[in-house]
Amino acid sequence: MNPKTCLIVDDSRIIRKVARRIVEGLGFEVDEAADGSEALAFCGGVMPDVVLLDWGMPVMDGLTFLQRLRAMSGGDRPKVLFCTIETRADFIAEALSAGADEYVMKPFDGEILQSKLSEVGAV
Repeated sequence: MNPKTCLIVDDSRIIRKVARRIVEGLGFEVDEAADGSEALAFCGGVMPDVVLLDWGMPVMDGLTFLQRLRAMSGGDRPKVLFCTIETRADFIAEALSAGADEYVMKPFDGEILQSKLSEVGAV
């Protein structure tokens, strides 16, 4: 059986590094993208099982990426977790209605991330 794959999309190298350590510890193979445009190009080649997605990024934000991902062939398959500092209910509702499976508040730790991944059936 192939290991599950996770694409971490965040413009912060530090957040990508922290998230990578956590998801690799859960047995995922990890790839990274610094913005939505880079992430979309990646998904055009290899569709990951899980996407950890930042909201506010340059070039293409997380919401635009999510809408375009869900419109792609096979783009309905990945479990998408929005990772955000945004606490407003309308933002969270917008992310969920655009196709996010769950959201995680930043800063997050391994326990929170594992729990959210478990909720969406990814671990």
